[in-house]
Amino acid sequence: MSTASDSVPRHIAIVMDGNGRWASKRFMPRIAGHRQGVDVLKRTVRTCVLRGVRVLTVFAFSSENWKRPPDEVSALMDILVVALSRELNQLKKEGVHLRFIGSRKGLSERVQQSLLEAERETAENITLTLNVCFNYGGRWDIANAAQTLSAAGEAITEESLSRHLSTCADGDPDLIVRTGGEMRLSNFLLWQAAYSELFFSEVLWPDFDEAALDKAIAAYASRERRFGMTSAQLPGARNIAS
Repeated sequence: MSTASDSVPRHIAIVMDGNGRWASKRFMPRIAGHRQGVDVLKRTVRTCVLRGVRVLTVFAFSSENWKRPPDEVSALMDILVVALSRELNQLKKEGVHLRFIGSRKGLSERVQQSLLEAERETAENITLTLNVCFNYGGRWDIANAAQTLSAAGEAITEESLSRHLSTCADGDPDLIVRTGGEMRLSNFLLWQAAYSELFFSEVLWPDFDEAALDKAIAAYASRERRFGMTSAQLPGARNIAS
């Protein structure tokens, strides 16, 4: 069991899966599920703030998602720009520091400007860091870090590579949640996930609510995180045994 101080993860990462299936079940266009998913993300951010989570990293658009139908990709870009325009002031009021992680290649000038403005406007906020992985892939992240080290003539080690990953400022996620019933990482935070606790929810992302998040957090709190050590070596092990 985790100790009481470890009952809430500092850093949660979420693969927000199931938007399209949610819409299809309701005989709605897939994009309707993505729009609903934006509202769920807003509520999840607020719940994380209330629970004391300091970093939330979400998988919004993978580097593989360019393979989807062009009209769906275009609609996803529009949803992002509209959501940022509509929600930026509220995010500022709530103390959310917004960061976009991923390659900017292939993104339109309009989308790139929206991302930059949101990052600039929330840069001083400290209540919660919201990392939105957009046009992101875990393999890209690792390769990009290795290329940066190589160009600088630095040795590529586990420590140096970790320092150049896109999430280096926030540390590795303590808990990774995937909604929608699938049980894979799908190229999300591959290096950073080495010792993350994994939680797979059957709930489709547009239905993911406060209770579903609390269930994931409770599962995290019930686990013993050993990082290669034995239970007896963990801090407080003697007190637990007694």
